[in-house]
Amino acid sequence: MSIDIICPLYKGAKYIKKLHASILMQKDVEIHSIQYIITNTNDETESIVKTLDHCSYKLINPSEFSHSLTREKAAYAVDGDIIVFITQDVRIVRDDWLHNLVKPIEDGDAVLCYSRQLCDNETIEKYTRESNYPATSHYQSKEDIPQLGLKTFFSSDASSAISRRVFEELNGFDHKRLPTSEDMYMAYKVVMAGYKIKYCADSEVIHCHDFNSRDQYHKYVLIGKFFKENSYLDQYNATKSGGGMAKYILKRAFQDRNWKVLLTFLPNMAGRYLGMKVGKRS
Repeated sequence: MSIDIICPLYKGAKYIKKLHASILMQKDVEIHSIQYIITNTNDETESIVKTLDHCSYKLINPSEFSHSLTREKAAYAVDGDIIVFITQDVRIVRDDWLHNLVKPIEDGDAVLCYSRQLCDNETIEKYTRESNYPATSHYQSKEDIPQLGLKTFFSSDASSAISRRVFEELNGFDHKRLPTSEDMYMAYKVVMAGYKIKYCADSEVIHCHDFNSRDQYHKYVLIGKFFKENSYLDQYNATKSGGGMAKYILKRAFQDRNWKVLLTFLPNMAGRYLGMKVGKRS
């Protein structure tokens, strides 16, 4: 099956050369196109992309960017069998990342897949990645809702793949300008339409940040806005899911004697909690 890769870029000059090279090294896949959508910030991103082989790009103004609409427009402009969404800050070190990500779709086992994300720093994100992206692959479907709740609709456009036929059948992101979490929005539609999602633990990327409490606050304001706009998700107990994550982080930080995480744990969690509250009330 042919694959179209879509990657939005924002001040992506420091990422793009290594990212593009890692895409081109992928084995046993048919890459139909690599599409970059560059938000114009007058940095060097466009000039660098112009030097790259086997790709094309579109330049948009900052006011045009939307987590959902930007990806949706790009997805409707391609015609391969599988659409792959990635973000500029993932690091791909294995040459089977893409093959392992799309194989369940090619085999008819799932219509939406997402990769395992690893974190190689000693921040809180190390433990959130461990919890959200375990070493064993699994499927997510309607049957899992009683057990998994909101996690049934977990996915990540940092590295994901979806059948183009199903993406179009489900009307993409419904032409909505979502503030964030477009991946969860799509995962919900996929599951409720009776399809399966596969988490592919053998499709690995490295994806790390080092967010302080202020960063987390602003991130969770957007997540809160998303949940306000999509309040039907509240019935799947998002609060319980967040509480379980907090307990896991604390447990693992104590096990590792990770004093940096233990010292920043309360401000970080407070930033998330307050941001979510503000976002839901905005």
